[in-house]
Amino acid sequence: MPELPELSTEEIRRYARHLSVPGVGVEGQRKLKASSVLMIGTGGLGSPAALYLAAAGVGRIGLIDPDTVDRSNLQRQILHGESWVGKSKLESAAARIREVNPHVVLDLHPVRFTPENALDLVSRYDVVLDGCDNFPTRFLSNDACFFLKKPCVYGSIFRFDGQVTVFAPHLDGPCYRCMLPGLPAPGSAPSCEEAGVLGVLPGVIGSLQAMETIKLMLGIGEPPLGKLLCYDALATSFRTLRLRRDPACRLCGDAPSIRSVSNTETTASASCELPDQDIAEISAADLATRIDAGEDLFIVDVRQPEEEAEGTIPGARLIPLATLSQRLAEIPADREVLVHCRSGGRSSRAVKFLREAGVPRAVNVAGGINAWNALDR
Repeated sequence: MPELPELSTEEIRRYARHLSVPGVGVEGQRKLKASSVLMIGTGGLGSPAALYLAAAGVGRIGLIDPDTVDRSNLQRQILHGESWVGKSKLESAAARIREVNPHVVLDLHPVRFTPENALDLVSRYDVVLDGCDNFPTRFLSNDACFFLKKPCVYGSIFRFDGQVTVFAPHLDGPCYRCMLPGLPAPGSAPSCEEAGVLGVLPGVIGSLQAMETIKLMLGIGEPPLGKLLCYDALATSFRTLRLRRDPACRLCGDAPSIRSVSNTETTASASCELPDQDIAEISAADLATRIDAGEDLFIVDVRQPEEEAEGTIPGARLIPLATLSQRLAEIPADREVLVHCRSGGRSSRAVKFLREAGVPRAVNVAGGINAWNALDR
């Protein structure tokens, strides 16, 4: 075992409350300084987790996030502030973390976590903290951790409910696929963007993820292997569900069939759609040009009514995705139909449905209202 790094005088002062805790102490603090964690996402879950891991003295933190700060993030993503809107999430996160603890080494990865880079990124760290917000990335973090024998600290949030566990088959626990063998049907599980989330909730769940990460690094306590901790904010209650390793699991089971991090689940789109090259798209800029030219366009907005406050595209008809099948008669089958939502996920599903329902010229507005609002108009 490599020799643990020494603590400086300043670090001893900084971590004084840790040094008096049984199970931590000076040796435990040195373990934390020697440890590393890869955080997938600096959003709702990643924000509190990163702050607490940095404050605790984890020696090296890797951050993956290619996105920029949007004003809608600020309701829950406490790493970021008003002055960072429109700027890099990684740079925002790094500035805040360095303010919390300048002793932490930060690795910034401004890339999407993909099957092409997953193994390389995960291999550099001791623990992975999954703070992503879509199923394909959760499958990917799980699969990469399985192949490299790294613990994956999982968290998820939805409206008022959250979940936490640790997936680590090499420590005799199940993997994510034991709980969810495959992708849910497209549209069956709304994203946080579609369903919403109470801003405080990711603070609770992300903090629990940080706690489990620190326990793993220190080798103390009992990680929730085979346990799914479920938090109900409205009922102010926790309950634990038993997760068992599935002998038929395609990844960690007795006769595994998944041999690579590139597979059906990890290469699907964030909305759980498998790649579909047939869906036609139009950019927000091209749509604006056509509207300005006075074209008579049939535009459908498949968001919820309460989302109209985020902006509207002139002339768009509001037909929420959930009601599309009942209101099909309102949509002409003999002309081009341009469909948008907030960012493009729901509208792509709507386009696919419309084409299968006899509207052959349905077209997705790429990027949705987010892309429209970003135009310089």
